[in-house]
Amino acid sequence: MSTEEQTVSDNQLRQVRIEKLNTLREAGMDPFRANAAQTHTSKEAISLYKDGVADEEQETVSVAGRIVAFRVMGKATFLKLFDRDGKIQCYVRRDEIGEEEYARFKKLDLGDFIGVTGSLFRTKSEEITVRAKSYVLVSKSLRPLPEKWHGLTDEDQIYRQRYLDLIVNEESRNRFILRSRIIEEIRKFLWQRNFLEVETPVLQSVPGGAAARPFETHMNALSCDFTLRIALELYLKRLLVGGVERVFELGRVFRNEGVSRRHNPEFTMLELYQAYTDYRGMMELVKSLILHLCQEALGKTTVTRYDGTEIDLANGWSERRYKDLIIECTECPNWFELSKEEKLQKTAEMGIEVDPDLEDFEVTNNVFEKRIEPTLIQPTFVTHLPKQLIPLAKLSPDDESTVEVFELCINGQEIAPAYSEQNDPLVQRQMFEAQAGEEIQKIDNDFLDALEHGMPPAGGMGIGIDRLVILLTGASNIRETILFPPIRPTEG
Repeated sequence: MSTEEQTVSDNQLRQVRIEKLNTLREAGMDPFRANAAQTHTSKEAISLYKDGVADEEQETVSVAGRIVAFRVMGKATFLKLFDRDGKIQCYVRRDEIGEEEYARFKKLDLGDFIGVTGSLFRTKSEEITVRAKSYVLVSKSLRPLPEKWHGLTDEDQIYRQRYLDLIVNEESRNRFILRSRIIEEIRKFLWQRNFLEVETPVLQSVPGGAAARPFETHMNALSCDFTLRIALELYLKRLLVGGVERVFELGRVFRNEGVSRRHNPEFTMLELYQAYTDYRGMMELVKSLILHLCQEALGKTTVTRYDGTEIDLANGWSERRYKDLIIECTECPNWFELSKEEKLQKTAEMGIEVDPDLEDFEVTNNVFEKRIEPTLIQPTFVTHLPKQLIPLAKLSPDDESTVEVFELCINGQEIAPAYSEQNDPLVQRQMFEAQAGEEIQKIDNDFLDALEHGMPPAGGMGIGIDRLVILLTGASNIRETILFPPIRPTEG
């Protein structure tokens, strides 16, 4: 069937359903003015019977949900209701609910919402089922659901009509339920360690905490321009100055940049800061957090990538220095003594495309991001990154060309960067000025003023929640972990 034919067919089906709705309203039964008393979800009702609590002659349950399967067998009908916990079968007989009511019942459609009240029994095929004594239609579906067996295969339709994806795709639905559980357990873990959860401004006059292109807007009330935040960092550090020694925020962050399998312009970030520790303390914290999530949200410590590779989150942790990885990858012991032009020549020989206008350290980081990071499948702390990449971290005492930083890489992507936070206001100002170059007006001087009042030594860390969900659920694309990713609007 062509798309045009499908559209015509869907429009015809919609008209038929509208006519059914009008008939019900003429009979004084408007489903949109009705409701159902839900005493049990599908899972609760099934458990009630399995646990031997229910007696099919005495125990009455009321379940409610969307009709997702419908099989009329003359004087009786089997149907499946879909609710927040899953599906449950219902059995409706003409002799039980009456001939007139059964005639109306048979005119229900897939997608309609109904409530069913009745007793529980087990069918010959061993399926626990509700034997209906009554039913009520509480919402009429005017458009057909996607075909059961094929579901949604077009990515554009999946992201544009996520509600349909959630109805027909159990894997997708379970992934988002697990995402919510992961966020819940992150909060529990940090609360147990006496972290305070806060909210900081989304609209900021100076975007800071990362090197990224912001979304820009204008606030009429103050008659000035603002940007959507690109990181949470600088306001959370102000709270360290204010005496909040353990603080975190789970919030949306916005970067006006590209879309890829691992990047989305709007994403969820966890940032946390803890006084009187450093990047080593953050190593212990993130490992403990991930193990906590495995135990409490997943129930296992091994996850499977979309390509079938097993990742051991209990025992597979290692630590490598950034420079060592670069030298191994390039097979060039003196890589860091080469000029930028020599590095560009080497990357060309390796088949790595690099913009020649990039800074020297960015050329090197292209090698890391394109050749090294994708190979780091098991948990790996990559430490001592070049200072130019991270101006908010403390310099390494044994090599001042690097900073006390790690990037935790798992599943071939960065999951969590963490620093020994720079708390020297004079050094921080120098680092900001070197990063800003001629755009000195983009420095957050209010943050530097706060730092000059004194900030305790601290460790800080950020975790991209969407990437963490990719890891823990085996998704292959960041858009599979975001309910409503940005998508070009339809015309008209």
